[in-house]
Amino acid sequence: MTVGGCTEVRPLFGTDQNPAAWPSERGLRIGCQRLNSRLIAYRQALGLDSGLDVHSFRRSYVTHLIEDGWDPRFVQEQVGHEHASTTSIYTCVSSDFRTRTLRRQLDATVAAALESQAGKEK
Repeated sequence: MTVGGCTEVRPLFGTDQNPAAWPSERGLRIGCQRLNSRLIAYRQALGLDSGLDVHSFRRSYVTHLIEDGWDPRFVQEQVGHEHASTTSIYTCVSSDFRTRTLRRQLDATVAAALESQAGKEK
C-alpha cells in the first residue's frame, strides 16, 4: 500500500492485527528494554547527550502539543494521565513560548482595562 507517495512497511511484517505500536519481525511487541538499549547505542554512536532517553520523546511530544496550542485536557488524555498536574511535569516549554504566552495575557489585560476606561468616559 502507498500513502502520500510512501510505501507502508507495516503490512509487509504480517502484523496487521497486532495492536502493538512497534511489533517485531516475529509479531511480538518490542519491549522497553530493547528500545532503550537500541536508543543508547544510537545516542552514543551519534555523540548525543547522555540525558536523551526513550522518555525524552514522550516529554517532547507533550511539550510540542502544548506549545502548538492544543487543549491541555486533550494532551492529558493523549498521554494517559489521570491528573493534569502529572502532565505539567512533562511539559518543558521554551522561554519563547513563556514570553509569548505572557505577552498575550498582558495585551488582553491592558486592552480590557482600556476598553473599561473608555466605557466609563462615555
